[in-house]
Amino acid sequence: MNITKKDIDTLNAVITVEVAKKDYQLKVEKILKDYKKTASVPGFRKGFVPMGMIKKQYEQSVIIDEVNKLLQDALNKFLTEEKLDILGNPLPKPDENFSWENEKFTFDFELGMAPKFEIDLNTKKKITLNKIIVDKNFINDEVSNIRKQYGKLISQTEVVEGGRMVGDFTFDYKDEQQEKNATIDLDQIKGKVNQKKFLGKKVGDIISLKTKGLFNDDHDLMNALGLDHDDAHGFNQTLTFKISEVNKTELAKLNQELFDKLFGKDKIKSEKELREEIKKSAEKQFQNQADQQFLNASTDYLIENTKFDLPVDFLTKWLQVGGEKEMTEEEAKAEYERSEKGLRYQLIEGQIAKEHDLKVSYDDLRKYAGEVVTSQYMQYGMPAPSEEELKPVVENVLSNQEETKRLSEQLMSQKLLDFYKEKLSYKEKELSYKEFVEETYK
Repeated sequence: MNITKKDIDTLNAVITVEVAKKDYQLKVEKILKDYKKTASVPGFRKGFVPMGMIKKQYEQSVIIDEVNKLLQDALNKFLTEEKLDILGNPLPKPDENFSWENEKFTFDFELGMAPKFEIDLNTKKKITLNKIIVDKNFINDEVSNIRKQYGKLISQTEVVEGGRMVGDFTFDYKDEQQEKNATIDLDQIKGKVNQKKFLGKKVGDIISLKTKGLFNDDHDLMNALGLDHDDAHGFNQTLTFKISEVNKTELAKLNQELFDKLFGKDKIKSEKELREEIKKSAEKQFQNQADQQFLNASTDYLIENTKFDLPVDFLTKWLQVGGEKEMTEEEAKAEYERSEKGLRYQLIEGQIAKEHDLKVSYDDLRKYAGEVVTSQYMQYGMPAPSEEELKPVVENVLSNQEETKRLSEQLMSQKLLDFYKEKLSYKEKELSYKEFVEETYK
């Protein structure tokens, strides 16, 4: 067997594999002899079928199977030994003159080569790293939400200030009349004009409402009506709400019983400590969101400022024929356009990881999995597990391949985040969580 590589340009190459009869003959003969021993043909005893008949019926299919196996093994070995950095998989080139009747075969495979490029970490423009401030208003809202969540519902004869209604919205959506049961608090309704439409209403009453400006937050409208996210913004029609239940929440008292229910016995002993815990927990959660935004911004910066060409024609062809279902040329071009940014970043991330030795070892993964498990214990008010208790839980988690992959990706993202914070130039920007949401998701 002879294998050669010819460079078309820096991004495209062709591998030629020549397979001679001697490369597959012995294996084919052995398989045919085994077939002869077990073949069942009318008029012949088992094991006495003439080899000529066996060859006529099976030889070509056996040759095809064995040659394809040789090809796969030879290609993999060649790519590994030559340390070729390719994109996608080798694509066989059609040959109109090819015939399995020949004894010697020649196969050509197209390769898409990974580009060579340099990554400049000296950012020309500083990337923004948001620092989200947990202010008193946020903490007050969280305390209020906790008191509502753990409060006692008291049935009412009519809707009152601070009341809660259960009922059915009736409206048109996606060319059909919809009926959606929902529970809404009067405080969610925007403006006194809309709130007055509810006040004093009783079970069985039907209220006509306009969706535009009905809720303080469009996401409340989305949840109440079961709308798609993009449809919720700007959704404007008249609908009705038929009340089936009216309640008012008696707010839970901020006492030790509530603190123990929230955080475990005697972990929190006063409203002051509750507020401190809310602040601490929220800042951690918000910083995770800010860090993810910084990671995304760093990714976008590197993609935009790291220039290299890709073997576009090869990748489009590979997408067209390489999946479970073959695409049309137009579908493959569209798929390439959708995936190009992700592919570019995969190449950039891979080179950064290689050049700066960023990798996830099994010890790293085991330690990280332990931290995740411990955090989950504490989240549910359970004491942190001892090292002995933690070990079998972590082993069980890492025995799941999908979970191991997910944790590995999370840990690599954390390593990249730390690397970008160290190497890229950035500026910190303080803002409230409300400002962060408005700025990020506008």
